[in-house]
Amino acid sequence: MKLNDRQIKQLKPKDKQYKVSDGRGLYLLVHPNGSKYWRQKVRFNGGKENTISHGVYPVVTLAEARQLALEVKRTLKAGVDPAAVKKAEKSRLRLENENQFSKIAREWHRVRQGKWSVTHATDVLGKLEKNVFPLLGEKPVTEITAHDVLEVIRRIEARRAIETAKRTLQIINGVFDYAIALGKADANPAYRLNKVLEVQKTEHYPCIGWNEFPELLKAITENTSNSDVLTLSAIKMLLLTFVRTSELINAKWSEIDLNAAQWIIPGERMKMGKDHIVPLSTQAIAILRELHQITGLTENIFSSPRAKSGVISNNTVNVALKRMGFKDRMCGHGFRAFAMTNIKEKLNYRHEVIDRQLAHAPKSKVAAAYDRAAFLEERAKMMQEWADLLGQVHSELRSRA
Repeated sequence: MKLNDRQIKQLKPKDKQYKVSDGRGLYLLVHPNGSKYWRQKVRFNGGKENTISHGVYPVVTLAEARQLALEVKRTLKAGVDPAAVKKAEKSRLRLENENQFSKIAREWHRVRQGKWSVTHATDVLGKLEKNVFPLLGEKPVTEITAHDVLEVIRRIEARRAIETAKRTLQIINGVFDYAIALGKADANPAYRLNKVLEVQKTEHYPCIGWNEFPELLKAITENTSNSDVLTLSAIKMLLLTFVRTSELINAKWSEIDLNAAQWIIPGERMKMGKDHIVPLSTQAIAILRELHQITGLTENIFSSPRAKSGVISNNTVNVALKRMGFKDRMCGHGFRAFAMTNIKEKLNYRHEVIDRQLAHAPKSKVAAAYDRAAFLEERAKMMQEWADLLGQVHSELRSRA
């Protein structure tokens, strides 16, 4: 007797599971917990009887279960073992799931992150989750085409995030190279797509000339931006240390050794992923001692309870400079170029010494072999001379006042 939905809904659980037939070998297996599973008896070529699963009622409806059962009968009639077909399909789905781009990408990220700084690892995963996974995440790597990858890139470019598009393509390339190495993909559809990337016009960070420095120094001294102590101190420390703004605002008291006059920035916070020593001038130490009276009981030197991140933002410095009248003339990152140019011209230090203090990427494998203390004695001398030179301008400014 054929089943109907009303009958199925009225089936009650018993102490032991039991079967209710619908025909064509299809039946419901009712469990003691009330769950109802679709099953079908099959016998291929007069051999041993097997059972095919068709899901759970009501997720799989009565009509759907009958259709599945009919397809199994047709498979048998065609001389094909439906149990083998089901097993092969299950294996295919499992393999397809294992080869999903998102799974391989996360595995690649997990393997690679040991060689990256924490900041870079977080940035890479963020780009994958925001830009790539929504379009490619669930697709098997073997089914992703160059057109699919290009769609990801074009969407990023449409936001005018040209540099992000470039870096995201590099990440996708890395994932596919990893998939190929594992034998999960035969080709990299992202290969050569850099040829069709939009080119971003190089924009240099605004930076004042030496002749404009007295004007900036006067604005800092008189606090024409009406900034708080943390912001003014951050600007002064950028002048004295010329580190990257992100490296400064995330500085921690545990990184500072006032007795040794050194600030050691750990590799996970550095662009190149290696520890970096910043020799501290007496002027820089004086600023840090003043800051210690304010934030010394916290972990971060530039701690800000109002900020979500817990520290002042990159934009804090730039906004202050803008209020001082230096919009499009100077920014936080500009202090690096300002120091590079004027230490060369005014103090006659070698390029490689300044470059090492700037923690730039080495241009050769030999240079890359230098440890964090390369030129350290010369760099310490340079940093003090640079601070003294800035102090001299400040003294001359005061004498003219």
